[in-house]
Amino acid sequence: MSESRTEIGTLGEFGLIDRINDHNQIKNESTIKGIGDDAAVIDCSDHYQLVSTDFLVEGIHFDLSYVPLKHLGYKAIAVNVSDIAAMNGVATQVTVSIAVSNRMSVEAIDELYNGVQLACENYKVDLIGGDTTSSLSGLIISVTAIGKVDKDKIAYRSTANVGDVLCLSGDLGGAYMGLQILEREKEVFMSDQKMQPQLEDHDYVIHRQLKPEARMDFIHELAEKGVVPTAMIDVSDGLASEVLHLCKESKVGCKIFDEQIPIENATKLSGMEINLDATTAAMNGGEDYELLLTLTQDDFEKVRKELDILPIGIISEEKEGAQFISPSGKSHKILAQGWKHF
Repeated sequence: MSESRTEIGTLGEFGLIDRINDHNQIKNESTIKGIGDDAAVIDCSDHYQLVSTDFLVEGIHFDLSYVPLKHLGYKAIAVNVSDIAAMNGVATQVTVSIAVSNRMSVEAIDELYNGVQLACENYKVDLIGGDTTSSLSGLIISVTAIGKVDKDKIAYRSTANVGDVLCLSGDLGGAYMGLQILEREKEVFMSDQKMQPQLEDHDYVIHRQLKPEARMDFIHELAEKGVVPTAMIDVSDGLASEVLHLCKESKVGCKIFDEQIPIENATKLSGMEINLDATTAAMNGGEDYELLLTLTQDDFEKVRKELDILPIGIISEEKEGAQFISPSGKSHKILAQGWKHF
């Protein structure tokens, strides 16, 4: 009798994570939070230590035909620092591990690490180690970020409250739009290598894709105002996916208003050129690495005129579900398409 086989694609990334976590047991009292948030949380007596790990895999997360190695190195650090920021923490160290094929030169690896070092300088983190090995399937980068946060300042995904204001640290959709522009130009080039890329007027969205920034500036601004989000997550897989994570973990619902979603005009113009709706890119595109957070009404009023904080909705009762409110006032259930890894 043959054993049954379940394809990973039937679970998807988050279903697979849930399955792994279902069989995981925490054994140490110092482990405050394991799988299920932007970073793991470890009790270090007077503060919490934060740990987050991400992979970037050639052909899945990046394409070296149009991604400069220096930008890739920078992005690898930025996306991990963003996970620490999403816990309201500050990154302090990173490790970087790479698997490389024999088609990469020493100079190419130097260029990759030039980007890594530039990001480390920008975010004031130390590169403290890692590993190197060979690869038969292209370049693979794994970064682990280590950070810290005061125990009374940490922000989880699971602590939003009914009545909180749902906010963003910046605009969405640009990174996904930039990816579509780059993919379009790659296809044109592959069909006729005499053609030059037509990237004029797309600087903003291409920059959002190739060199995203972790919003540590926003975290420092909140700290200066003495404001701690009731919950927070970074937008790596699209607004719809992240808001559903936050609602699920906090056992709440929400209302997001279409007209309140921040989208740069440059993103809209790029979308018009390639016939892609900018709101769709914002809801389902991902890789913007802005912060999605909830604030009490009082804290929101405290910072709304002093910070570039963008309200997009309200946290509601769990029974109401996650709703997207159109300009006409019609309510639609939020469904997460987002990035599919499997």
